[in-house]
Amino acid sequence: MRSLGADVASPLGPYDAERVIAGAEFHDALDEFPPDPDLLLLTPSAGGTSPDGFAKLAERAARARVGALALKCRDGDTAALGAVAEASGVAIIRVSERVSWRLFDALVAPLLGAEHHPEDTHRDRGAEPLFALANELAGHFGGSVAIEDLGRRILAYSSIPGQLIDSVRTQGILTRRVPDSPFNDDQYRTVLRADHPLVYPGQDDEAPRIAMGVRAGTLPLGTIWVITADPAPELSPEQDARVRAAAAVAAAHMLDDVRARKASQIPREARFRTLLDGTDVAGSELAELGITEERGAIVLAFEAAGDPGPVPIAQLRSTVHRHLALRHPEAVTVIRDRRVYALLARGAAQDPAELVAPLIPLVDRLIGPGSRAAIPGTAHRSGDVAELRQLAERLLDAAARAGAALPDRILGLPALRPRLALERFAGAFAAEPALRAPEVDRLCAEEPSYAETLLAWCGHFGNVARTARALQVHENTVRHRIRQAEEQYGVRLTTPDERLTAWVQLRVQLAGDSLRADEE
Repeated sequence: MRSLGADVASPLGPYDAERVIAGAEFHDALDEFPPDPDLLLLTPSAGGTSPDGFAKLAERAARARVGALALKCRDGDTAALGAVAEASGVAIIRVSERVSWRLFDALVAPLLGAEHHPEDTHRDRGAEPLFALANELAGHFGGSVAIEDLGRRILAYSSIPGQLIDSVRTQGILTRRVPDSPFNDDQYRTVLRADHPLVYPGQDDEAPRIAMGVRAGTLPLGTIWVITADPAPELSPEQDARVRAAAAVAAAHMLDDVRARKASQIPREARFRTLLDGTDVAGSELAELGITEERGAIVLAFEAAGDPGPVPIAQLRSTVHRHLALRHPEAVTVIRDRRVYALLARGAAQDPAELVAPLIPLVDRLIGPGSRAAIPGTAHRSGDVAELRQLAERLLDAAARAGAALPDRILGLPALRPRLALERFAGAFAAEPALRAPEVDRLCAEEPSYAETLLAWCGHFGNVARTARALQVHENTVRHRIRQAEEQYGVRLTTPDERLTAWVQLRVQLAGDSLRADEE
C-alpha cells in the first residue's frame, strides 16, 4: 500500500504488509473463487453490498485463502468493513473513488511483477528520472531518445554529447510535441499494439528508429523512440532486453504521474469523448485505449426513462461501468447529453445483447423502470465511433417516439430499421409535398375507414380474406372500399410501385406524430 499511496488505496482494519500477493484478478461477488491462493481480488460488483453481505463474502474468501479483497465503499461503511477484515482475517483494501478499476489494475501490475526486472534496469527515482532513462538508452544506442505520452507530447529526451539526431527530433524537442507526419497515425497505432520493440528504417528527413510502447498491464501510457545509426537495424537480444526494461521503468514513473494527476497525457474518458465527438481524431485512439482494430470496439448507449436528474444519470453510469468492468477491464464510460456511453473490446464470439441484458433489471431497481440500451454496432477504426454514436441516438430517439408500441428495451438496428426508414419517408413528405399523392390525402380526410381498409389491404399483400379478418368486416366490404378508393378517389393501385407508394403515404399519415422525427 505504501507504493500505491493513500490517495489511491488504503487498508480497512488489520493489514499484513509482509504478506506475499501472488497476483491480481477481477472477481464477481457471485462467482466461485479462483483456485489459486494469495490473490488480490478486485471486486467492483461488491461496491453496493451491505457490510453484512460483505462479511459473508469475506468468510468465503478466507476459506479460499484469498490474499486480499479490493473494493470501493462509502465513508460510513469503513468502520464496519474494518471489523469484517479483523474477524475474517482477509485484508480489505479500499480503492479511491477517483481511481478507475482499470487504472488500479494497471498500478498494481508492476508492483506484483517488480522482482522480474533485470538487475541492471535503471530504477533511479531521483530528479527527472525519465530524462536519466533517456540518456541511458542514448548512451547505449548512440542516437537521440524521446519518451512520449499518448498525446504525442515529449515528456523527456536525451542530451548526451555526440548523439545522433535528425531535424524531426530537433523540432520535436524544441516544441515538446511530435511534428505532424502522414506516417504518424499508422506508426503509433502499430507500436501501441505490439508487445515488443519495432524497427523503422530511415525515410526522408528521419533517421532509423526503434520504437516500443509503454504500458502497465494492458493500459497504454506512451511510447519510447530511439534513433539509431544503423541504416537497417536488427536488434540483438541484449538491445531488445534494454528497450523492454526501459519501457517497464518508464511505465512505473508515468503511472506515478497519472496517480498524482500531474501527467500531461489525456485521460481515458477524454479520449473516449474525442471519439464520440468525432473531432480531432488522430486515428490511434482505440489502440491507446487498449483495443485492437481487428477485434473492434463495441459502442453501447444507455438512457434512463423520463427526465432524470444528474444523480440518477451518475448512478446509471456507475452501474454500467461496474457491470462491464467485471469481464472487460478495458471498458470506459462517459456521460454525454444525459446518456451514458460505453466502449469496450469485442470478444471473438460475443453477442453484445447478452452482455447488456443483465444490466436492465439492475438499472430498473436502482433508478426506476423503463431504461433502454442501444447497440449500434462495432467500430474497427477510431473514426467509426462518432458515426455509431449518431446511430445510437437515432435508435434511442425512435424508441422514445414509438413508446409502448416498441416494448424492446435493448435496441439494435435490424429491429428498428423499418421504423427509421418510415421516419425518413415522413420527413421527405413533409419537406417535399409534391411527393404526396393528393388523392390519398383526400381519401384520408373524407373517408378514414376507406383509408384504414386500404392500409390493411396493402399490409396483407392484397389478400381480401386476411384483411377482412383483421378489420372484423365482411370480405365484400373490403372489396367495395378498395374499388371506391380507386374509382371515386382515383388512388392508383395498378402496379406494385403504385401500391407501395400509396401504402407508405398511408402508413406515415395514419401513424400521426409517432413517425415524425425531429428535423436533422
